[in-house]
Amino acid sequence: MDDIVRQAIAKWPNVPDCYGWLGLDARGSWYMRDDAAQAAGPFAASAGGNTLSKGSRLQHTKLIDFIQRNYEADASGQWFFQNGPQRVYVELEAAPLVWRVYPDFSVLAHTGQAARVQRCVLDSEGRVYLDTDIGFGLVHSLDMGFAAEAVEQGLWVPQPFETQELPARFGYVLSPQVLHKK
Repeated sequence: MDDIVRQAIAKWPNVPDCYGWLGLDARGSWYMRDDAAQAAGPFAASAGGNTLSKGSRLQHTKLIDFIQRNYEADASGQWFFQNGPQRVYVELEAAPLVWRVYPDFSVLAHTGQAARVQRCVLDSEGRVYLDTDIGFGLVHSLDMGFAAEAVEQGLWVPQPFETQELPARFGYVLSPQVLHKK
């Protein structure tokens, strides 16, 4: 977390949390969800979302870097971006992290963090996830060839799970906004 963020939290400790305004898709892209996007439906297509409900894809490199440096989970598995003194909870399309896999089978999160693979997971929709020393995430669709090679070489042995079981099993919340409304 950035020092300037820590200072803001200390200066303004009681700023209300923000829900529904930021989303992370299955390819590691960030989306800003204004009132119109939120009114159009949930972020994730699996929850009934659509193109309009996804919002606007962030493209400003410095803003994305700031979000990713200050992205983490709370004790209940809700992922958020600490924006100064305010927690901006993130709507997840698939998982809290998106993995890029390289030819040597090293993995890098969409946030830029390197990780060590501890377990490979295959969901009921055929998507591959990795549980690592820094968290759980989906393998980027462009890197499925490298993931397949790791499986073929016996480096990763996919364990099957039903898609809907993943959040509870691996401790993350897809929609903090829905949880907050309950």
